[in-house]
Amino acid sequence: MDTTRSPAPTGPATAAGGAALHRAASQGTLGIVGAPFALAAALVERAGFDAVYLSGAAFSAGTLGVPDIGLFTRDQLVEQTRILARSTTLPVIVDADTGFGGPRDVEETVRLLEAAGAAAIQLEDQREADKRCGHLAGKQVIESAEMTDKILAACAGRSDPRTVIIGRSDARAVHGLDDCILRLHAYRGAGANWLFPEALARREEFARVGREFAGIAPLMANMTEFGAGPLMTLPDLSGLGFAAVLYPVTLLRLAMKAMEAGLAVLGAEATQESLLDLMQSREELYDLLGYDPRHPERHRAVVNPAETRP
Repeated sequence: MDTTRSPAPTGPATAAGGAALHRAASQGTLGIVGAPFALAAALVERAGFDAVYLSGAAFSAGTLGVPDIGLFTRDQLVEQTRILARSTTLPVIVDADTGFGGPRDVEETVRLLEAAGAAAIQLEDQREADKRCGHLAGKQVIESAEMTDKILAACAGRSDPRTVIIGRSDARAVHGLDDCILRLHAYRGAGANWLFPEALARREEFARVGREFAGIAPLMANMTEFGAGPLMTLPDLSGLGFAAVLYPVTLLRLAMKAMEAGLAVLGAEATQESLLDLMQSREELYDLLGYDPRHPERHRAVVNPAETRP
């Protein structure tokens, strides 16, 4: 066995699986926060939120420095899932975009993400060639029947039937709300556990979707900033019938603005002295990591990297 310390991630996932996500959703509306990196996932958990989200937009921009137009590979997404799933005990919900191809590809995508530690896997009905942020103009959607084939394949790709498959429709901005609702019914019929109507534009639209699917399927609301719709509170959305509220890019936006401000101060003052009170201290970082510098051996597990791959 290789006794050298291998790079993270190693060992089994600590994140809760789909069964825990189902239980949590049955107890009240969930707050789900996007974690742009592993340390942020630990912070989300400590703050008391219900699940961690691996956002395609945040991963594209924050980790790879590219726009959210489907440029990352499946292998890159699986590796990031593996990293997050070993940094938290919360369920990890993964944005798998269009699934990286047709039904056979979707089935493999679900298999790999589930094995990496995903509790839920989200698929959208955008056309892959025109993939973009769900709150931008110019999106195109595939036919409903093509998407239902993907949902069926996603369900077939699970090894655990409790892994949550989320069917997202981007049709609201393309063909209108009526088409979006019809599509969501079809995706539910194909086996999607949760439904995600993307880019709803008004509170009345959230209310209508909530009435439409009451008692049929849990609904996810996207409260991304600077998007197509209003920012609403979790209690308000809960009252409208939504089971989960998503904040996909909030932490990345906050972090980037704070870094921008800090760089301006550092450039102007040539020292970070005035910024110290705004920083996470060394002790706070170590506490979040569960790290005692007096006992570094506790973090050096003897691991064979080949045995950590699903």
